[in-house]
Amino acid sequence: MSSLIPRRCTGPALLAVITAVVTACSGAEEADRIEMTGEEAAAVTTAFEVTEHPADSIAFAETIAWARANQIDTLPMGEAVAALGRTYVGTPYTPQTLELEGDERLIVNLRELDCVTFIENMLAIARIMKAGTPDYESFKRELVRIRYRDGVLSGYASRLHYFSEWIADNDAKGIVDDVTLAIGGVPDTGPINFMTRHVDAYRQLADPGVVEEIRSIETALTGRERHYIPQDGIDAIAQNIRNGDIIAATSTLDGLDIAHTGFALWVDGRLHLMHAPLVGSVVEISEAPLADRLKRITAQDGIMVARPL
Repeated sequence: MSSLIPRRCTGPALLAVITAVVTACSGAEEADRIEMTGEEAAAVTTAFEVTEHPADSIAFAETIAWARANQIDTLPMGEAVAALGRTYVGTPYTPQTLELEGDERLIVNLRELDCVTFIENMLAIARIMKAGTPDYESFKRELVRIRYRDGVLSGYASRLHYFSEWIADNDAKGIVDDVTLAIGGVPDTGPINFMTRHVDAYRQLADPGVVEEIRSIETALTGRERHYIPQDGIDAIAQNIRNGDIIAATSTLDGLDIAHTGFALWVDGRLHLMHAPLVGSVVEISEAPLADRLKRITAQDGIMVARPL
């Protein structure tokens, strides 16, 4: 999901890339079911199907071992997320790994990441470390809580496809704080309807009922107040952005709210982006500072900022 892609692709290729932006990814092979009780059941579904690969549990165990050795649980949440993200620099970028055949279920994939699943996985791991429950089952439950509206996996439309809603929903759940307005954001009034305007790009939208669910969500999102920092104003407010803040680059494409995501990372006194871009094909820390990077990309015009809690 590189923010550079709109400058290099046209026609169907461009649409495929933008489709990936609003359909987070992560993939694999084995399925099982997880049962939850007590307070967990109030936050997420009581049972959900999982698709994963044995290598994911190994990668998870290695990450937790590193996090324990480096006392990540003692760091502020943003610093913990940033530190974990650095350990995944070099991980392959793969688009649309959430878009497997069959019904919607939790996809776990730490072997390949896109710009959204990079955010979700690092945030989930940091949260369970801070909570003192760094086990694989807790990780899966936290992914469901982060990835789905109200923490409930109940079909394709329950996934938070539009990232401005991802921010709003996770703000409501106490997982992040949308600080965009507080640090100088201005209203973003563009309509959100990209998915229903491009139904042929989404396998799941072959079902008219799902199309109507998504259309209803889009209508609600269009009517909801949201804010962004215009790209020309990023340098002026950069001192208010912290390591590990979630950066969501706003899109200039009709009907699309967010084109790319990553984590804020301060490098040598300048604000950079740690992200999973298509160009480069692996998780990386941007060579150019964030503000300079955005100015080079015609399909992006600003940022939203969400602070992990």
